[in-house]
Formats: sequence, C-alpha cells, structure tokens
Amino acid sequence: MIAGNTQISTLIAGCRSNDRASQKELYYLLRDYAMKICYRYQNNLEQVEEMMNEGFMKLFKNMHQFEESRHADITASLKGWFKRILVNTCIDYYRKNASYINGQVLTEAAEEIADRQENGLDILSYKEIIEAIRQLSPAYRTVFNLFIIEGLTHEEIAGHLGISIGSSKSNLSKARENLRKILNKKTDQKAYVAPFR
Repeated sequence: MIAGNTQISTLIAGCRSNDRASQKELYYLLRDYAMKICYRYQNNLEQVEEMMNEGFMKLFKNMHQFEESRHADITASLKGWFKRILVNTCIDYYRKNASYINGQVLTEAAEEIADRQENGLDILSYKEIIEAIRQLSPAYRTVFNLFIIEGLTHEEIAGHLGISIGSSKSNLSKARENLRKILNKKTDQKAYVAPFR
C-alpha cells in the first residue's frame, strides 16, 4: 500500500504529537520495508524484529527532525530517511553484540586476500542470492551489506564499526570468497538437478 503525500503528512503530524493511532498506522505502512532492510544484517527473526522496533522508536522520537515540506514525494523521502535510521541501528546492534555473535569478530587477519569482483550467476534467483548472503557470518555479512548494498566506503565502514580500513577490506574479501563458494555450490546443485526437471 502506497500512501499519498496528504496521508503521510497527516501521519507525520500525528507522530510528532505522540498520537498512538498515527504511530500504529505508520508502523504498519513501513513495517515490511523495515523488515527487509534489517534482514540484510541478521538471520534471527527475533533479533531482526528487535532491531526493526528499535529503529521505529528512533523514527518516532526524532520525527520532528524530518522536514517533509522540502520534498515533493514525502513517502519516498521518509523511507530514505528511515532507511538511514535502520542501517545505523543495525550497525549499532552489530557493534554491541560483535564480541559474541558466532564467536567471530571483525579482524585484521588475512588483509592480503585480494578483492575480486563477483561474476553474475544468471541461473540463481534474487531470493537465492539474498539467502546466500544471509548465510555469511555476521562480521562478513555486515561489511558486505554496508559496502555492496549501502554503498559505503571502507573508510566509512571502519568509522561506523570501529575497525581499521584494512579489516574492512579483509572482511569484504572474505565475504565475497565465502559467498562465491555458497553460490557455486548452489549452481552446481541446480546444474545437477536441471536435467530431471
């Protein structure tokens, strides 16, 4: 459901006044969008919902900072603003839990691994590729998402996560290599199964 500028403006005004009905309506309007963003950073549904709900709390708390009068398409602008809030929430969540998630912490080890570009795997669906990304360890998945999907530089990632630029590059390289292995395994399985379809 895509809301018009008038409806969104009304909901934003209600949220600024702490109107629970407006908050609830905006929550249901943006919930699926928020879930998709948070799922990029976490596999566990409970933790995804925790990050998403924390993002909504920040959205409602800071709604007074959003200036809808500056935008022609208020819905798209609000989503873009909310996306930044969600990504930062996911980064904060990762940083807070990095020391014990799967026993893997971002490290500077193996910085000598070269960055390689991924080749397109046309026989895999979008859903299968996203599922493969979600199989990466939290450390690798976080750097991969921030670099590839969010478009941050290694300098920005290092600043957000409190790691060195070399660690960011190393973890991206490892993420790509692990993702390549996961995707190759999937394509091998599909190639093997294909003749029987």
